[in-house]
Amino acid sequence: MLILFLPLFLIFLFLGVPVFFAMLAGPGIVLWGIGQESDIAFLYRNIYNGIDSFPLMAIPFFMLAGELMNRGGITRRLVDFSQVMMGHFRGGLAHVNILSSMLFAGLSGSAVADTSALGSMLIPAMEKNGYSRRFAAAITAASSVIGPIIPPSGIMIIYAYVVGESVAALFLGGVIPGLLMGGSLMLMTKYLAHKYDFPVASKKASTKERVHSAGRAFLPLMTPVIILGGILGGVFTPTEAAAVAVAYALVISIYILKSLSYSELPQVLARASLSSTVVLLLVGSAMAFKAIVGLSHLPEILADWVLGLSSNPLILLFLINILLFVIGMFLDAGPAIIILGPILAPLFIELGVHPVHFAIIMSVNLTVGLITPPMGLVLFVASSISGVKVEALAKTILPFLAVEVIVIFMITFIPQISLFIPDLFGFIR
Repeated sequence: MLILFLPLFLIFLFLGVPVFFAMLAGPGIVLWGIGQESDIAFLYRNIYNGIDSFPLMAIPFFMLAGELMNRGGITRRLVDFSQVMMGHFRGGLAHVNILSSMLFAGLSGSAVADTSALGSMLIPAMEKNGYSRRFAAAITAASSVIGPIIPPSGIMIIYAYVVGESVAALFLGGVIPGLLMGGSLMLMTKYLAHKYDFPVASKKASTKERVHSAGRAFLPLMTPVIILGGILGGVFTPTEAAAVAVAYALVISIYILKSLSYSELPQVLARASLSSTVVLLLVGSAMAFKAIVGLSHLPEILADWVLGLSSNPLILLFLINILLFVIGMFLDAGPAIIILGPILAPLFIELGVHPVHFAIIMSVNLTVGLITPPMGLVLFVASSISGVKVEALAKTILPFLAVEVIVIFMITFIPQISLFIPDLFGFIR
């Protein structure tokens, strides 16, 4: 009877109820209906317990660091650097958009932050340069999913928290997949640029101009180096690394570049607080939801059903990718990881899939779900910034989505894509 919370939760989602309320209302109504009112208190108590975690403090710190750098004009420096390096290619601004997303990923770890920060600058610039607004919004949304793959990554912090993996190992595991995703999007852009005769953004920059632009972008680009270097060197934990990133962003924005004033800090803090609150409330509600999942014995039921389909891990990985892709259409990556991670990870680890490999498969797949209709969050953000309807944006993004699905299957069936760098640093045992 308790398992009825799942269809009720899905019904609420289809009706457009916000995910936070749907994850609490579904189990809450079922518990009330079967007379287990005492467990309702247990359900809502888990919201606070789910948020009350030292590792999760890294998420608001990374969001604040990204907000500081964006407000401090650092994002503009990254875009300028990308344009100097890539602007002379046909379809140059589209390439600039992708490279900027890859660089910005090392600052914020958030697809939504990437879309908001870069979209507001690059969508108007691309339209002015001769691109359709639809295409500009589509490439911005498609490239923004690189944000949570290249470290630091908010969803990988969440995955490590709920499954018990090393944050550093997952960060390292995301480097090659993130670069592969960016490179694949550039190949598709190159094909489309020649097919539709996209414009060249600018003439090829001289060596002096490239060196100058690299110098302007050097301090921001050191952020991921400091974060990963400190974690791998044992200097600080991932949460402490996030706090260091905030301090670094403050110093370079206010004192070195002088691009941010003290009067702007309250607004920066307010925006970061709002973004962090949304994420942490989703994490808290998902942890409460996870507790009911455990009480319903759904993991055991699902495990028996999956193993009944096949005992071949390759076939099961193919099927689980399809399942995750469909789930990503309706559920945000963070809650999906919290709900499904503890169910699926032990099952596939028992079948011989390495824990870091499965973590990357799940994280990348659900991240790509952010740009899939009907409920892809990044699609709605890009639509809001550009003024393009979600339906039109969803059609335009299809070639890029196809490329990203191919990359997902490459990551799935070539484990070394995810495991090579963690193995170099001794995380693969």
